[in-house]
Amino acid sequence: MQVNKIPKENLELQKKKIILEQDFSINYRYNILFTREVFHLSNTLLFDLFQSSYIGGKIKLGFVIDQGLLDHWPNLPQAIESYIHAFPSLHLVAEPLVITGGELAKNSLDAMKEVLNYIHQKNIDRHAYLIAMGGGAILDMVGFAAAIGHRGIRHIRMPTTVLAQNDSGVGVKNGINYFGKKNFLGTFSPPVAVINDFNFLNTLDERDWRSGMSEAVKVALIKDATFFYWLEDHATALSHRDTETMEKLIFDCAKLHVDHISSQGDPFEMGSSRPLDFGHWAAHKLEQLTEFEVKHGEAVAIGLVLDLAYAVSEDLLAHDVFERVYAVLGQLGFTLFHPLLLNQETNTLNPEVYAGLEEFRAHLGGQLTITLINEIGIQFNVHEMNKNSLDRAALLLHQKSIIHAN
Repeated sequence: MQVNKIPKENLELQKKKIILEQDFSINYRYNILFTREVFHLSNTLLFDLFQSSYIGGKIKLGFVIDQGLLDHWPNLPQAIESYIHAFPSLHLVAEPLVITGGELAKNSLDAMKEVLNYIHQKNIDRHAYLIAMGGGAILDMVGFAAAIGHRGIRHIRMPTTVLAQNDSGVGVKNGINYFGKKNFLGTFSPPVAVINDFNFLNTLDERDWRSGMSEAVKVALIKDATFFYWLEDHATALSHRDTETMEKLIFDCAKLHVDHISSQGDPFEMGSSRPLDFGHWAAHKLEQLTEFEVKHGEAVAIGLVLDLAYAVSEDLLAHDVFERVYAVLGQLGFTLFHPLLLNQETNTLNPEVYAGLEEFRAHLGGQLTITLINEIGIQFNVHEMNKNSLDRAALLLHQKSIIHAN
């Protein structure tokens, strides 16, 4: 039997490490623009946005609109069409696609398939722009569709809720819920631009007006004590829908979120430390358990006070700080307890909520990292949470809810 011998030069290659190293970087840059009446013919903000990249021909635009926005502004498609026709270099590829908003848009593949079909049928290519108008759920879903259609289509966000304008709409994340888990599918894909039109706030009901303010409290608690004191001083005006005060809240909150994403060295969340997810581990689980009847911002408010009460129980936070934050969230109109938070037979944290810690651990890549505060504006991380202290925290929120109800 003849054995083929490996040539000596091949043996030498096997002993060596042969590496092709590839190293390149991409500089992401986009603006968050603030305006009013974005589709008024005298407002050239949207038109001006395209001029730096204009090389002749028509700039193709497609729109996806939240049905909830259309319910309050039924002539919006006509306003868009009139605006586009006023500028010869712009081309509306088709009538806007209208999608039912809220978490329903993210809870299955159906809505995203509609957007992908719109991209396909209307020939929205990599040199066109897909503009999403609506709340955070619509922006998340459309952004994900844009990121995977043609391996990436330019997309522009026009957030229309407080939560979307001050938080979710200004960042780099897109996604949908899957396997019953929040944002299980998604991408990090920065938009071309974000356009915050304050006039959209006039379309909001009381819950959507309120909901986004919990994210302002969150980011103030972990990054800016002065901003928290301002929220404390203006809570009544905000709850009474003072528009000028809300506009300042949105601008300051968005700035803090953008500064964190750009300056903390982890914009695509490769690590396990996620300060902007303060209060979110329980919030995400509570949303899921209520089948998203509880809005994200409402759940975040509960998640914040749960984690603050936990920190008090662990002697990591002064009780008066907890009471101060609880009072601000209460003044803003939030309900700070939900029956699903507590097993009322045993007066302990609902085991299904507690399971949210493990889901959050998986979301973070294996190491549990929970952001807490020990003073307003001063954050720190823990890597485990004591079950008994969580039980006491949930019971405290239940007891306070009874007192406030009476």
